[in-house]
Amino acid sequence: MSLVVDSITKRFGEIVALDGASFTVEPGRIFGLLGANGAGKTTSMRIVLDILRPDAGRVTWQGTENTELPRRTWGYLPEERGLYPKMRVGDQLRFFASLYGIPDAEVRAEIDDWLERFRIPDYRDRRVEELSKGNQQKIQFIAAILHDPDVLIMDEPFTGLDPVNVRLLKEAFLEMKQRGKTLIFSTHQMETVEELCESIAIVDAGRVVVSGAVRDVKRDMGRQVVRLATEGDGNGVGWLTDLPGVTVTAEREDYVELRVPSDRDPATILRTAVDRGEKVTLFEIAEPSLEEIFVEHVGHRAVDEEEEHLAMTGREATA
Repeated sequence: MSLVVDSITKRFGEIVALDGASFTVEPGRIFGLLGANGAGKTTSMRIVLDILRPDAGRVTWQGTENTELPRRTWGYLPEERGLYPKMRVGDQLRFFASLYGIPDAEVRAEIDDWLERFRIPDYRDRRVEELSKGNQQKIQFIAAILHDPDVLIMDEPFTGLDPVNVRLLKEAFLEMKQRGKTLIFSTHQMETVEELCESIAIVDAGRVVVSGAVRDVKRDMGRQVVRLATEGDGNGVGWLTDLPGVTVTAEREDYVELRVPSDRDPATILRTAVDRGEKVTLFEIAEPSLEEIFVEHVGHRAVDEEEEHLAMTGREATA
């Protein structure tokens, strides 16, 4: 049984934050919830957690309405962190665990274990306000999992982390998955989604515009990416633009990237290059990246908003 978000709608006054949004998360998977700022990601998470109630629609986990589930079903790492700055790390983590009825004696060893994994074992007796934002983030993560939740929901969990700490948190994600936990997180770091997520949903203006397994989402784009490099006078992109259906999307220093329709055999590009006498040093076929898919589905919104802003600024300047 899955986590099913079924046609949820939520309005705040005249603002429609979610408009019939639906997606499904299979248990034991890592799921990415993607969208531009203000798209409805945080509202979706809070409705799943039953912090907010939808105006319409429903959420179920393992066939049970989320409103009927115990709080310890969920672990939550909010974008706006909820730690007590004056409280010491160890005391704070034991306090959060006690809210779920976990005895102090049971949780101490696990706290020490996670602090060791995150390379901050000496921070147990420090006040939170003495920690960097990245280390506070790690403490918030530990607080979200000490009660052993079935589903871990995280809003922008990688914000403020340096590359070393990003790697540590990714390793923690994978360990939770190995324990059979379901993880849902939002982020703007598409390479992280590519690395970790098996399924995604892209939200735009309160609607889910794409959802499903990452491999299926890429396949459904209906095109392939080809990277081509040749020796000689540059990459010779002029002849590539003459090929039917082929679009040059990027000219890198050492290769050209092309967009090819899925109904066209990319090998024809290689054959054409060889027939022209080009010495091919790179020929690679790939699927579209999640960044390309994201931009294609929500990029228009950013452009529209920028144009609207410029128009408004122009009207104000002439008023």
